[in-house]
Amino acid sequence: MTVAYILFAILIFGVLIAVHEFGHFSVAKLCGVKVNEFAVGMGPAIWKKQKGETLYALRVVPFGGYCAMEGEDEDSGDPRAFVVQPAWKRILILCAGSFNNFLLGLIVIFCLYLGAAAFVSPTIESFVPGCPYESTEGLQVGDRFVKINGHRIFQYYDVSDFLNQGNGVYDLVLNRDGKRVVLNGFAMTPQLYEGQTRELFGFNFGYEEATLPVKIRYSWDTAMEFGRMVWMGLSQLVHGEVGLKEMSGPVGIVDLMAETGENAESASDAVYNILYLGAFIAINLAIMNMLPIPALDGGRVFLLLITLIIERITRKKLDTKYETWIHAGGMALLLSLMAIIMFNDILKLFH
Repeated sequence: MTVAYILFAILIFGVLIAVHEFGHFSVAKLCGVKVNEFAVGMGPAIWKKQKGETLYALRVVPFGGYCAMEGEDEDSGDPRAFVVQPAWKRILILCAGSFNNFLLGLIVIFCLYLGAAAFVSPTIESFVPGCPYESTEGLQVGDRFVKINGHRIFQYYDVSDFLNQGNGVYDLVLNRDGKRVVLNGFAMTPQLYEGQTRELFGFNFGYEEATLPVKIRYSWDTAMEFGRMVWMGLSQLVHGEVGLKEMSGPVGIVDLMAETGENAESASDAVYNILYLGAFIAINLAIMNMLPIPALDGGRVFLLLITLIIERITRKKLDTKYETWIHAGGMALLLSLMAIIMFNDILKLFH
């Protein structure tokens, strides 16, 4: 089954890249930009077909893909070249890939939730006997956690996560009977209650019936939760809490997906878990691609905006070669980083 899960993971990764590039391709076509090639995969082509002005290709290495637009980095003299299009068109084209990834992740989550009968809600259903936090000035049955210390509560497990990260005093925002209730400086510490084997905060969550609107809301909240996890990971990377050894590239991601499938209790659980992880990766790709780093879509948008500001101030058209050099340097660094991460991923496989 391991080989099957690896192939399934590779397929998912290929779909994520294809959907991303299709975002660029479809919006470029809608904006009248000439697309020379739309390829899924990298390396030698195993299938290709010329249709109109565009060559469609399926290439041997599934980790990659591209949408090659006319005049993508410099003016080729073609009036349909990318660089001569209005700024708003170029920004739409550049953002379309990440938008598609996010949308795909959201759709996958919704499809996985279609069979749900109920969701655990971050709403207090009852208190453990002896809990000191139940009072008219404190927590009450029916309170739904909205924020803890400024952090939005998307899922029930967010409550324990942010309470355990705190110092015992919290700023809480609750929804109580449709009204916003704020408890600033509310003191809470986990305690060992009678009959329990571990320390608890002393309240139990209830369930919410999974109607169609609720499924849509929980799908969106899960997507937002995934997005926050990505930002938290980036923050840890910037602050040195994690290093390159903890990062994973395509090889590591496929291995993680395969391991997720292997650890599942059944084949259906394996597919569910791999797709759930795939949705997280889709949203991860959406966010990472929009970072203002040269060679990434976000970096291209950022430099485009900077160029517009400079041209507006100087009233002179900047030579596109400077932006090309910046992106070329960024791509070289990015490829070097990917090579290091892939090398580490391969070492992890052997260890």
